[in-house]
Amino acid sequence: MSKETFNVDKEKNFSEWFNRIIREAQLIDDRYNVKGFIVHRPWSMTMLKQIYRIYEDALERRGHKPVLFPTVIPEDNLYKEEEHVEGFRAEVFWITHGGDDRLDKRLALRPTSETAFYPMYALWIRSISDLPLKLYQSCSVFRYETKATKPLIRGREFLWIEAHDVFATEEDAYRQVEEDMEVAEEVIHKRLGVPFIFFERPQWDKFKGAVKTFAADCLMPDGRVLQIASTHYLGQNFSKAFEIMYLDSDGKRKHVYQTCYGPGIWRILAAVISIHGDNNGLVLPFEIAPVQVVVVPIPTKETKDVVEEYSRTVVDMLRSAGLRVEADFSDKTPGAKYYYWEMMGVPEVGPREVEGKYVTLFRRDTRKRVKAPLEKIVETVKKLGDEILENLRRRAEKFMNSMVFRAESMEEVRRLSEKGGFIIVPFCSIGYDGEECGLRLKRELGLEVRGVPLKNRVKPPEDARCIVCGRKAGEYVYLGKAY
Repeated sequence: MSKETFNVDKEKNFSEWFNRIIREAQLIDDRYNVKGFIVHRPWSMTMLKQIYRIYEDALERRGHKPVLFPTVIPEDNLYKEEEHVEGFRAEVFWITHGGDDRLDKRLALRPTSETAFYPMYALWIRSISDLPLKLYQSCSVFRYETKATKPLIRGREFLWIEAHDVFATEEDAYRQVEEDMEVAEEVIHKRLGVPFIFFERPQWDKFKGAVKTFAADCLMPDGRVLQIASTHYLGQNFSKAFEIMYLDSDGKRKHVYQTCYGPGIWRILAAVISIHGDNNGLVLPFEIAPVQVVVVPIPTKETKDVVEEYSRTVVDMLRSAGLRVEADFSDKTPGAKYYYWEMMGVPEVGPREVEGKYVTLFRRDTRKRVKAPLEKIVETVKKLGDEILENLRRRAEKFMNSMVFRAESMEEVRRLSEKGGFIIVPFCSIGYDGEECGLRLKRELGLEVRGVPLKNRVKPPEDARCIVCGRKAGEYVYLGKAY
């Protein structure tokens, strides 16, 4: 970071803000010479590892176990479920050669791993005692993205978690879908401060091969919608294609019921950066900050030794409490130090702090200073960490709530669409019979039918009409412009 200040107006020009912060804060480098593939630098990779840790822990506490499957999928596997492969055919990277030799059968770089997991599930599952089976892997996936790529939001390689779960009954499978949504609420909203709405997606926009898709959408600062997680009820579509069966207690062979779950770790980080950041740079939830506390001593020539010794005492106290701490003893100017470290809470240590045996902490979210006695520094920092998260979450919720609008006609929708955000409208159907209306909204206004919210789902009154076709409205749906 060569400039004294970052100072980009996020509200007026979010695109410039995002493009600059991910580069100037050294989160990524997209100068790697393959389109859509980026280098994750230490600062972003540390945050991604923290998000993975939190998410994996939440999954494992609920009975999931970790696995790692091969990156390549045989072409035969990919083509076993017809609807599924049609959804991904245009996005697949194919390996056609090994050295100079052309392969007899092409291998796909995994675009998603249903067709890698499920042939193995057919081998592993034999009886009711093998169920439920709940496995997940943390990995990157590859998709030949033809739209404009954007680091952490849309790329040709991206990071996620995928869980693939198997059950004896439809009821158990639907309970898993509900659990997946609970995990998203715990991790993304409660612990990372990013609010979202879970929708049942329209049938024409569901995961290919699924019976139903449920997806979490958040709102970015420019009012665009970002999908950050999805869970899918697969029914028996894949178990019939891959012959995944079990022997029940009556000695009958039955096909299993399945779900899959995909938290987008990449996009979750993009949402955290975008929603919580301000005009001065990054503002991070305390739990995932690569450095949670930075001690910045500002001594005079006369006090240099004593201030630095005092600073090291503060560092040792915080590190011994398990906090991630650094101290900036560089020769940079105070302004340069504050600019660089303003992306997280900074305890400032100077001569007065030495004399009074206290420290001054700079809160990155409110940019206010808090004084704490040295003996209470650990307790104060941890308390402030909790307060920062609560403040970030409350601020993000307020923004999202302010960006939800209602419309009863295409004219109103056209006017509101300029603001961004969600627009709630009466709509004919999220079944295939509503697809043409959805396509018209996309074609004329650039809006997508995000679906029906799973919380507070309200049916329209009898006289309500679809804003597009005029037929009886079967649902209130949310519209939005998506990345």
